[in-house]
Amino acid sequence: MPAHVPDLTALTLLVAVARTTSLAEAARELDLSVQAASARIRSVERRLGAPVLQRGRQGRRSSRLTARGALLVEWAGPVLDAARDLDAAVTALRPPQPDADPVVLAVAPTVAEHLLPGWLVHLRAGPGGEVALLGGDATLDDPAGDPAGAVRDGAAAVGVVETGTALAGLHATTVATDDLVLVVSPGHPWAGGPGVDAAELAATPQITRRPGGGARGALADALAEAVPGVAPAAPVCELATDAAVRAAVRADAGPAVLPRLAVAADLATGALTEVAVHGLQTRREFRAVWPEGTSLRGTARDLLRIATGGRLR
Repeated sequence: MPAHVPDLTALTLLVAVARTTSLAEAARELDLSVQAASARIRSVERRLGAPVLQRGRQGRRSSRLTARGALLVEWAGPVLDAARDLDAAVTALRPPQPDADPVVLAVAPTVAEHLLPGWLVHLRAGPGGEVALLGGDATLDDPAGDPAGAVRDGAAAVGVVETGTALAGLHATTVATDDLVLVVSPGHPWAGGPGVDAAELAATPQITRRPGGGARGALADALAEAVPGVAPAAPVCELATDAAVRAAVRADAGPAVLPRLAVAADLATGALTEVAVHGLQTRREFRAVWPEGTSLRGTARDLLRIATGGRLR
């Protein structure tokens, strides 16, 4: 961890103090003693090098935030939100308990990595229910599974696929759309330029996911349509996750094409720069599928209502 980042419990405690205006009340919410809560606050102040709660006349710590403390609470929000997303996603990765009857999902990699955690957080905060991801024991070298096939075979109750075409034997509804984005480091020669065409992109070695992972297949299909008969250049390197690809691009190891969902934060902060690609269709549609002639019920229906923003047809 970075040297000056407080632990998640300390950040959660400080946010609770800001909301309740009481260190004692915040400690009760987190099932901590006041002494333990005070120790957590001291640890935050040691990392910050300054108080986060104001002191009274006798030097006693109050429950009023200092200006630094208030800023830390604001900046901690996205970190704690991400931790809640991760906690919900990790729960879906855990093997089901023997007496559990979870809804089994089969989803495309981009959906699992960038959309599913948020859906699971909303499910947990609302109706609840157990969800398990199909294929969690596969190795990273295995090709991506077929969510539609898993639903047809009965291995999964619901799938989320990356396609806009008809799916035989399945009901389908759109849950999200996204496009692929060419990104480079701010110091790359393409940064700030007029962009590239599909042929130049195909001829340029890129940082990619391993075969079957992330957006690699979608990019290959788009390039094959835009520049038929042209074989893409061999990749600079093949990595296991979008996070690893983003880190390599930030280190100026080369360009990469990733889902906008994966790079939105880096683009907003300027850590990565988007490059226009002319003549390439990169829009993608993600659709939830379930067996034709059936109706989703219980947790499966609740999850799909969340994924579709409250609608389900």
